[in-house]
Amino acid sequence: MRITTLLRELLGLKHTRVLGFRFTETELVVAVKPKKRSSFCSGCGGRGPRYDRRGREWRHLDICGLSVSLEYESWRVECARCGVTTEMVPWAAAGSGFTHAFEEVVAYLAQRTDKTTVSTMMAIAWKTVGLIIERVVARLGPKDRLSGLKRIGIDELSYRRHHEYVTVVTDHDTGRVVWVSPGKDAATVLRFFSELGPERTAQIETITMDMSAAFQSAVAEAAPHAQVVFDRFHVQRLAHDALDKVRREQVRELAGTDDASVVKKTRFALQKNPWNLSQSDHEKLSNVQHSNKPLYRAYLLKETLADILDRSQVNVARVKLDEWIGWAARSRLAPFQKLSRTIRGHAEGILAYVATGLSNGRAEGMNAKIRTITKRSYGFHGPWSLIALIFLCCSRIVVPLQHRFPDRTLVANPLNG
Repeated sequence: MRITTLLRELLGLKHTRVLGFRFTETELVVAVKPKKRSSFCSGCGGRGPRYDRRGREWRHLDICGLSVSLEYESWRVECARCGVTTEMVPWAAAGSGFTHAFEEVVAYLAQRTDKTTVSTMMAIAWKTVGLIIERVVARLGPKDRLSGLKRIGIDELSYRRHHEYVTVVTDHDTGRVVWVSPGKDAATVLRFFSELGPERTAQIETITMDMSAAFQSAVAEAAPHAQVVFDRFHVQRLAHDALDKVRREQVRELAGTDDASVVKKTRFALQKNPWNLSQSDHEKLSNVQHSNKPLYRAYLLKETLADILDRSQVNVARVKLDEWIGWAARSRLAPFQKLSRTIRGHAEGILAYVATGLSNGRAEGMNAKIRTITKRSYGFHGPWSLIALIFLCCSRIVVPLQHRFPDRTLVANPLNG
């Protein structure tokens, strides 16, 4: 076997000829060229006349701890569609200084580990990791993420300080993130429906989201036929917040009195689900029940609302929710009176949860995963690298590793038994 053939096999190069190699002080430089004799545009793949060759290098995966680079004098191509571009090469993407194999290993590591590990193992800057991820997602991701959508969840996510947000759209049926864009206003959501198009928008049946006025106005304008389901966990969060406001008001009113000790250190006992209460929590709630009627009334309002959302019959839930709204309005507790007005105005979307069983739980769960990703992505100074990392980790992109070992049956080490 010739040394050039061996190098091509070791480097995993396809549709490529190895012309030779040379060693420098720090790396192995391999001279290569595409097998195709014609030159094609790196933008659209069209054929065009070529001229003016220029030498370029691409970093490849290391071999036995030795850095490897590919070198080739690439042509400039005059494309009728894209203008003057560089020649398409089979081992790297347009505009990249790294080979496909190198970029795919970087993306594989970025799916699974932190930025320090990726940067250290691959000896590249974290900013470069972001650019590589963008190219890999564009190359390996689905060509059309928005096809076949029927039930979607819309939620926003803060990714940096100073209130910088991205809006995330999740497919309930597949559990995949299908669309992400900077912003959280109505214009952002309308941009999603614009990309979706009128025909595919008409196929949307259900949209889960929180009670954001911006989201509601955008959905009402772009998809008025879709059933809107307000996230039950967001509704319950509003009740928990109202309960905590009542608790803080009671702490302020009772400051300096003997009854203040009953209210102190009750926050977590009041917020927990009944089945998670410890013996100490039960004692605190019992003391609140006997000594602070307003706070216990707020606790009952919170628990009763959760019980209504747990029901399976929408007609029964409708009656119970109307009763709850009246009770909260007469409760003489300002936070719950305000909440009763909010729920009255969004009752149909809240009851749609009981009818469909859908919530934004999948979207919220995905957002919890994305928040972990944002912690790993500190150093990305713009949203697009973060968005590419979200797609890489949350849309089930499978990154192939060209240099993986062949499948082997695992055999126990005889020395270890």
